[in-house]
Amino acid sequence: MTNSKIALYPGTFDPITNGHMDIIVRANNLFDEVIVAVAASVDKKPMFTLNERIEMANTAVKGLESVRVVGFNNLTIDLAHEHDAGVLIRGLRAVSDFEYELQLGYLNNSLDDTIETVYLMPKLKHAFISSSIVRNLLKFNGKTEHLLPEEVQKIIGSMTSCTLQ
Repeated sequence: MTNSKIALYPGTFDPITNGHMDIIVRANNLFDEVIVAVAASVDKKPMFTLNERIEMANTAVKGLESVRVVGFNNLTIDLAHEHDAGVLIRGLRAVSDFEYELQLGYLNNSLDDTIETVYLMPKLKHAFISSSIVRNLLKFNGKTEHLLPEEVQKIIGSMTSCTLQ
């Protein structure tokens, strides 16, 4: 492994939200490189395809020099090894996230105890935002402009309504 601190931020990002972006920007200030890892997550039955989610993430992080986006369909720890990432970034919005994230952190630690998990909380104004809330709003043509990066909102707006059903 190199001396650089590479952090991996895995998630479904279905779609990427302002809350995710808050975590990415803050992680970018802490680490030499941040890799946004978009999971295939077929079991979750995402609204958007993996390629659409990768496109949205790439568009959202476009101005961040030390951030790149990859898609994946394997164990997060294996992906971290592939990219020499020594840190996993996880977001915590509320107490309800904590138990799941703690279990996931312990699981990843049991697979490789040299990879640290760092938990970041989004700013309070983004704490209520989740991709599932955004998807529910999209299903009913609800307002999402305040929840999504502007460029992502444009991508979603350009998609046909049959894609969002």
